[in-house]
Amino acid sequence: MKQLTIIKIGGNVIDNSANLHQFLLDFTAMPGDKILVHGGGKIATELGESLGVEAKMIEGRRITDIETLRIVTMVYAGLINKNMVAQLQARGSNAIGLTGADGNIIKARKRPVKEIDYGFVGDLDENSVSVKTLDSLIKAGLVPVLCAITHDGDTQLLNTNADTIASSVAVAMSSLYETRLVYCFEKKGVLKDVNDDGSVVREIKSDEFDGLKADGTVQGGMIPKLHNAFEAIKKGVSAVYIGKADELAELADGAFGTKMLK
Repeated sequence: MKQLTIIKIGGNVIDNSANLHQFLLDFTAMPGDKILVHGGGKIATELGESLGVEAKMIEGRRITDIETLRIVTMVYAGLINKNMVAQLQARGSNAIGLTGADGNIIKARKRPVKEIDYGFVGDLDENSVSVKTLDSLIKAGLVPVLCAITHDGDTQLLNTNADTIASSVAVAMSSLYETRLVYCFEKKGVLKDVNDDGSVVREIKSDEFDGLKADGTVQGGMIPKLHNAFEAIKKGVSAVYIGKADELAELADGAFGTKMLK
């Protein structure tokens, strides 16, 4: 079974042109089939403010009203996505920038209103990703670059969490490929000591997760990240990595960040 690498980057990479430049060089140099998934960054918030649309956040999650949806669609699917594709093309990577609506690649459902109305936010399920379409693009020699915009199949665009997209794509594509999922963020990985970048935990197995939570090694925002990682592994992903974007080149020799295994 061929290997496929799905890499997700967030705003901490996108907002820094030097970091993004280095990441895209390393991404292009990676051998084998790959998919890039990206979120947004400060640009959407800054553009919204310039247009008089204030960002609304609850517990770190963006509320996507209709004006916000227009802005994130312009920024994620337009400015960020096409800038990234142009940079990859300049480096010899034949990238194609896509939303979930293109080729019906990712169909979401609007999140139902419970305690909080998140607006035009899309949730995914096990049937959301079109494996056939993504596989055909990869076999054509293209590198899909997926932004955080999906659709509901009935004309409505939706804002969908990029971490969730990356995980769902990795799980879906595991039916055809040996998939590995890489989350790039600002830390070198899971740290034994949050103040010591050299204290990276190199491997975590699923049966060690509860113990690391109990002793405080894994805490705060890292808990849902690792929970999602182990859920992806349960559903067929071979391994999940979490590490720093500018160290992506180290993935080849196994020295990148923290590796999650069954």
